[in-house]
Order: sequence, then C-alpha cells, then structure tokens
Amino acid sequence: MYTVLTVASVTLLGMSAGVFYAFSSFVMSGLDRAGDQAAGESMTGINDTAVRPAFMSLFFGALVVAAVTAVYGLVIDDGGAGWVLAAAAVYLVGAFGVTAVRNVPMNNRLLAATDKAAAWHDYYRPWTAWNHVRTIASGAATVLAAIGLP
Repeated sequence: MYTVLTVASVTLLGMSAGVFYAFSSFVMSGLDRAGDQAAGESMTGINDTAVRPAFMSLFFGALVVAAVTAVYGLVIDDGGAGWVLAAAAVYLVGAFGVTAVRNVPMNNRLLAATDKAAAWHDYYRPWTAWNHVRTIASGAATVLAAIGLP
C-alpha cells in the first residue's frame, strides 16, 4: 500500500509541477505577447477557470496524498517516509503557501482592476517570478517523494 501511495504522490506532485512549469515557460510570455489589455483579460479568465475541480483536485490532492503517504509510511516504519514528508513540507511551503500568500492576492487585484492593461503591466513579472518558485518547489517535492519510493 505504501508503494501505491508513494507512486500517487510522485504523480500528483509531478503533474502540479508541470502545470506551474507551463505557466513559467510559455503561458505567461504568450499572454504578454498578446498585449497588456488582452493579457489582463485572458489571465482573469484563466484564474476563474483554475478554481474548478480539474485543477483544484490536483493542487490540493498533491498535498493531501503526500501528507497521508508520509504519515502512513511513518506508522509502518518505512525508511522512505521521511523523504515523502519532506516532499509534502516543500510543496506546502513552496507551492501551496506561495500560492496563498503571493499569487492569489495578485490574481484578486487583477480581477478587481478596471484597467486590465495597467494591472497586467504591474502583474506579469512579479506573478511569474513567484510562479517560478512554485515550479521549483513542486519539482523538488516530486524528486523528494521519488527518493522515498521503496
């Protein structure tokens, strides 16, 4: 059972890292090329769509499954459980925490802005920088969980 949970953790963490990587590597720069007004309006739509089950179950699931896996591994005294616990902690702080403290407040300011072009101009670089943090943290969490495989 621990192996199955660890594989699920690695998979979910890796998928989450992939979503963040896509935004860091091409989505944000692609939106920016469309111009400030179009980018601001489009990102508002993306943010609205992101809070639906498809992404939210992945985003929360990666954390929950990794945490449950770590606790289960510690209970059964599996030697790799510490790695999965580290993965959950890195994801909690670097992806989940950064999202809550940095990216979501910026998303809310963009949503509330009446001038999407001006808002995008102030939003694009800092949001992307914090998304790089989420990408790296999710990738690191994936590696840590993989090390915890039996």
